[in-house]
Amino acid sequence: MVTTDPRVRLLELASERGASLSGLSELIGRNSTYLQQFIRKGSPRKLEENDRRTLARFFGVAESELGGPEEKSSASVGKPALSEWCDVPRLPLGASAGPGALALEEQPIGAFRFSARWLREQGLAPSMLSAIRVEGDSMEATLRDGDEILVDRTPRPLRDGIHVVRTGDALLVKRLDLGRPGVIALVSDNPAYGRIELRPDEVEVIGRVVWKSGRL
Repeated sequence: MVTTDPRVRLLELASERGASLSGLSELIGRNSTYLQQFIRKGSPRKLEENDRRTLARFFGVAESELGGPEEKSSASVGKPALSEWCDVPRLPLGASAGPGALALEEQPIGAFRFSARWLREQGLAPSMLSAIRVEGDSMEATLRDGDEILVDRTPRPLRDGIHVVRTGDALLVKRLDLGRPGVIALVSDNPAYGRIELRPDEVEVIGRVVWKSGRL
């Protein structure tokens, strides 16, 4: 049974997900103690609409569980409710797995629809996701030219793995190697491409690649 107290419910959801209140506070653009004060001290008295909506999307629950108004169900018999799905914007960008693509346009040209439950199980917040296309062959065979990738922009401690980065005006998808202090190495999975070593101030990490879709 779901509790009707939004403070208790928020604490339950955070515990289930393994998310810290300070991290959730940063997710909604607040100081790190904001949600702890909301839960422990009752200040603010209720979550602001934008904060509530972001948290509800992150947890994949109705806003009413966090103090919002009751929502009318759009579900029909045998058909999932729209709230069970999340639309992730598809951007008209190409993250180059080759020499580099210019990242100038960022208006959505469509969306990919994902199960809210699946995103929740992966620890992903829909509001922090976007989908873009891979261009080039330097990340083959992991990523191929034309693959669509899901990029998680949630602020997290930087670690090794495949990321989308910006260097100057070029948008790249590369594997990061942080093994040398003071150096971020951009590594291609295709051995035909060399390693690129840059200073941290020369690289803007856009997000981590968490999913891919491509043609067979």
